[in-house]
Amino acid sequence: MKIVGFKVVVCCLLVAPVVLFAQTSFSDGALAANPIFRQNCAKCHGKTAEGRRFGGPSLVSSKVTDTSADDLRSIISNGKHRMPKFEGKLTPEEIDTLVQQIRMLSKK
Repeated sequence: MKIVGFKVVVCCLLVAPVVLFAQTSFSDGALAANPIFRQNCAKCHGKTAEGRRFGGPSLVSSKVTDTSADDLRSIISNGKHRMPKFEGKLTPEEIDTLVQQIRMLSKK
């Protein structure tokens, strides 16, 4: 009986970090799970959209989440500073989806 209890405790200890990681690994699950974000944005903005030291800025910062949808759409489409333009590389629908998901980061 003691061995069964020990196995249950060990299993709980092994599963707990996985559950915690799954809940906190991304700032926004929808954005981080979006293949367009992963392929085109995560390299600079990071897998969690929290930015990279010498890459793109955090997309979860209030500066970005407070930006209007039209301005975000324009930045993604036309680029800004070191960010390349994605007009012609992404469809308007893909850009709109990214804009909506970035704007949702402020509601978390």
